Amino acid sequence: MSAAHVLFEDAGQFKAGTILQDAGPSLQVETTSGKRTKVKQANVMLRFAAPGPGELMAQAQVAADEIDPDFLWECAPQDEFAFEALAEEYFGEHRSIQQVAGLLLKLHSLPVYFYRKGKGRYRPAQPETLKAALAAVERRRRQEEEIDSLSRALVAGECPPAIRDAAVDCLLQRDKNGVAWKAVEAASRSTGQSVPRLLLAVGAFDSARAVHRARHLGQLFPAGTGFDPAITAGLSALEGRLAGLPDAGVDAFSIDSESTTEIDDCLSVVPLGDERYRIGVHIAVPALAILPDDPLDRVARDRMTTVYAPGEKLTMLPDAAVAAFSLDAGGLRPALSLYVDVAFDGPEGRGRIIHEFSRTDRINVVANLRHEQLGAFDDEAIFANGEPPVDLPYGSALAVLWRLTNSLSAERDRVRGRPEIRGGADFDFKVVDDQVTIHRRRRDAPLDRIVAEMAILANSTWGRLLGEHRVPGLYRAQAMGKVRMTTHPQPHQGLGVNQYVWATSPLRRYADLINQYQLLAIVDGRAPPFAQNDASLFGILSAFEARYALVSDYQQTMERYWCLRWMGQHPPEQRRFAAVAVRDDTVRLFDAPLYLQPGSCPPLARGVRLAIDVQGWDELELTVQARVVPGTIDVEPAPEGEGIDSGDGDEDAGAEALAAGQLAVPAEAGVDPGATAEAGAGATDEVTDEVTDESTDEATDEAIDSATDAATPVSDGQEEGGRS
Repeated sequence: MSAAHVLFEDAGQFKAGTILQDAGPSLQVETTSGKRTKVKQANVMLRFAAPGPGELMAQAQVAADEIDPDFLWECAPQDEFAFEALAEEYFGEHRSIQQVAGLLLKLHSLPVYFYRKGKGRYRPAQPETLKAALAAVERRRRQEEEIDSLSRALVAGECPPAIRDAAVDCLLQRDKNGVAWKAVEAASRSTGQSVPRLLLAVGAFDSARAVHRARHLGQLFPAGTGFDPAITAGLSALEGRLAGLPDAGVDAFSIDSESTTEIDDCLSVVPLGDERYRIGVHIAVPALAILPDDPLDRVARDRMTTVYAPGEKLTMLPDAAVAAFSLDAGGLRPALSLYVDVAFDGPEGRGRIIHEFSRTDRINVVANLRHEQLGAFDDEAIFANGEPPVDLPYGSALAVLWRLTNSLSAERDRVRGRPEIRGGADFDFKVVDDQVTIHRRRRDAPLDRIVAEMAILANSTWGRLLGEHRVPGLYRAQAMGKVRMTTHPQPHQGLGVNQYVWATSPLRRYADLINQYQLLAIVDGRAPPFAQNDASLFGILSAFEARYALVSDYQQTMERYWCLRWMGQHPPEQRRFAAVAVRDDTVRLFDAPLYLQPGSCPPLARGVRLAIDVQGWDELELTVQARVVPGTIDVEPAPEGEGIDSGDGDEDAGAEALAAGQLAVPAEAGVDPGATAEAGAGATDEVTDEVTDESTDEATDEAIDSATDAATPVSDGQEEGGRS
């Protein structure tokens, strides 16, 4: 009987069919499924007359299942062989077509035992190779069993220790080949829950707050948030380098929040007679002792900035280093000082700078004033008659600084071509035992504006100094509403200055420390650490921007989270909140920096007041469900800027915010990166020195875009004006 059927290989699989036509190089074959296909002669393994194709495949599979892989490997030749030859040796002279086909199927299914070498040809694995491969197969089998077991436990609502121990890694998807991740991923698909929600549901994390912290801090600090104790071992020797600085002969004071621990700026006022004064802006000077690429510098470069969030602070430098350089009251402290001699003259008594110089010296820090102490005095009216209240600490000096602030601000308004937008709100968070209080205060009160304006003065002056000496630095530039960092001076249109560097927060921000390295080189008359077009400086700029974005994201995420917790502390019947329109259908709570888009909200003008009922929220997704209370929308907007953030940040951050009159739009899930606090302490001022560099409208756009994604928006920063 002629062979009417064939067993052939198709795309790595064996199939059987009936020959319809033999055209020489190829065959027309009808498979057991009824499909007709063209088969090349080179792919035909066997020709047979009986049984039928379907029956052969079934019987061949039975024969294959009966073959022991280890015995087959022992029977096979040590060199390359054809499957028909092995079938004859294995089954003997009277082998059946079903046995031959079964052996072929078995060989093909054992790639660990037999390597495929061509059409129907195989070579057995070497003993040691086979042993290792079989061990790997067994490990994979056990791994799959473990993955399945862990996944079933997660679906059942349990949290096995292996998952709990790897929860952060799973959240960050650090090891996608690991057992824990594969189990979590499988359970996530089975339950339809996101990975963060699944891990929270089974108790791998005890709260949404823990999820947010783990997700962000695990990315920011993969090796942990602590410092190597050896890093600060040499600080006592470093302090000795600072003792030889000249005594400036001035009494200086700082203005910060109660929670401030990194005091890196102070002010001083010395009368010169005839309505002339010498104003000093004094900045902590760690660059006198920390040198580029030494251990402390590498730590600062790795962290790039202090991280602030409600209830916590993770400093850029170890506490001992901060204490060594912080401008704490009670004695002489080293500083990089900018001195400007100011004359107040003309019909309006405006101040003009008639002389300026910079130097390193030691200043007598007589007080660290706190916003909480001075709140009762933070009003323009107290300076209206030029005689501040007698009980205002350093009132005479503050009155002079206020006059200079107004003069400098007016000049920047002239350069910018428009006045600053006044008003706005700042928010301080205080977290104690998982309870949060949020305090709303005016954003551009006189003391904020004084600190902000003096920071702008220092940063723009020192930016000019770097440029005049052709020494590169890390500048902030703004043109057409867009802000970017650059290594050479360019105008900052939002501030109305020709150049602007970050140099007033070297204890909390690495860009400022870099600029201080460069400035000290100019002051001391030596070559700067970073020359023009230094590739490492460009690398630092890029790394700083990337790190700063991650830090801002975390700060703002946690502030939005605490805003939701704050709402939850109100009884259900008290969850009607005053709000103010940002633009279109996006609003912000009046007493908390929470942006949202309530249902049934019509397009509104900026500053319109209304009331909303909060119906629910999700602390993990950071979303809010709310609706506008009918009949509560004001007809007219509130006075320009009232209730709308103009910026947030520390004194650097606030400076740009206050100067440009921008909206402080917290980023994803966030708020004012500046209004953060240590545990149990409000952080009116201790904030990241971000800069609110965009125009008001652009910042508002950013707020709206972020609110659409259920996240509080962020502007480019908060730079001078309320920091801790």
